[in-house]
Amino acid sequence: MLMPSQRVHGEENTQQRALYDIAEAISPQRIEQDITTLVNFGTRHTLSETKSDTRGIGAARRWIKAEFEKISAECGGCLEVYFQSEVISNEKRIPEATDVVSVIAIQRGSTDPSRYVIMSGDIDSRVSDVMDFTSDSPGANDNASGVAGTLEAARILTQYAFNGSIVYAALAGEEQGLFGGRIMAEHAKKDGWRIKAVLNNDMIGNIEGVNGVINNTTARIFAEGTRVTETEAEARRRRFTGGEVDSPSRNLARYIDKIADQYIENLDTMVIYRLDRFGRGGHHRPFNDLGFPGIRIMETNENYTRQHQDLRTEDGIAYGDTLDGVNFDYAAKLTGLNAVSLAAMAWAPNPPANVEIAGAVQPSTTLKWEALDTQQNPQLAGYKIYWRHTDAPQWEFSKFVGNVTQATLDNVVIDNYFFGVASVNKEGLESPVVYPGPAGSFGL
Repeated sequence: MLMPSQRVHGEENTQQRALYDIAEAISPQRIEQDITTLVNFGTRHTLSETKSDTRGIGAARRWIKAEFEKISAECGGCLEVYFQSEVISNEKRIPEATDVVSVIAIQRGSTDPSRYVIMSGDIDSRVSDVMDFTSDSPGANDNASGVAGTLEAARILTQYAFNGSIVYAALAGEEQGLFGGRIMAEHAKKDGWRIKAVLNNDMIGNIEGVNGVINNTTARIFAEGTRVTETEAEARRRRFTGGEVDSPSRNLARYIDKIADQYIENLDTMVIYRLDRFGRGGHHRPFNDLGFPGIRIMETNENYTRQHQDLRTEDGIAYGDTLDGVNFDYAAKLTGLNAVSLAAMAWAPNPPANVEIAGAVQPSTTLKWEALDTQQNPQLAGYKIYWRHTDAPQWEFSKFVGNVTQATLDNVVIDNYFFGVASVNKEGLESPVVYPGPAGSFGL
């Protein structure tokens, strides 16, 4: 029997072939239609109109929910679609009691339904004054593009069945303080969701930077380092064993970077070792705050004249986040990156748990981990060890070691490299790499 790493182009690799099909199936035309519909609600400010069927945040969220329900009907009811809400008040940007309502759609996994990977976009929009909830605020790129991408990913991925669950989330209240993400993350923790990845998409459609650069071939992946939930004991351990650049969020980012290289045509992703841009935030942060792996996917070259701006023209410059600032082919490309990454992780086995490493003052390095539950992971073929030089940004070397719980790399000195372990399914698809110890753990 060929090992998974040897079957990349073999006849049995239907899932790997499907990943190429998923990338190609994303439609720029449907994304354009969805962004246009969202823009036509006039404003989607969190404090805006909720009763109208044609204007405001209420109409927008009802339309998004109806679209998810339509997608579900076409796959025989494969999505669980619901509103998730909480009343927020006495906040600087939400002073009066306001129902912050997100739209969630869950595609349940067949063998490991409590394991989740999430794609999200933000419903709301704003103009220059963050409290102005009546002026037109198209929010075409920020962030109708992320919501449209999430809807399109759902249309394509619901044509397939997966081992793990995939969640499609249109989150509210981002501009007013990341409230939709906070509400969802808290509910997920309370309900015991085993979240392995949060892919937050916030502005995935602009290719013309304020710096004059026009580029549709790159994207950024923001990923924080050390978990904010790290304990003092874990910090002391990390000081001597490493892990500052190998948090689960960082290895999730490396995973998506590798997906881009292999499956997405003419796209190079930049993994940025930072939670987000300077002084700014996104809806992955509330998940990171609770220790979940999460990253932000977005365009490389931002145009600040098209973000958080009143619609106007000054000194020959047109300000505002309008449809003409969105490149729909580029938005489709980044949507494809999300969809392929979600599919690969949902088909792959759970990331290895309780990974440990040994090899001090020895000529070889030994890694061990906990065996995965075979009922949850019947697709498991075995495990692959990865290692890289400590200043290398991406994993450089790997070895498939079979369905074991311990393996030794002979004459590979522990002090000279960083190490990790991924689980591999019978068609060669892998989980993200897990760095040893609590610093790199994706949980159980």
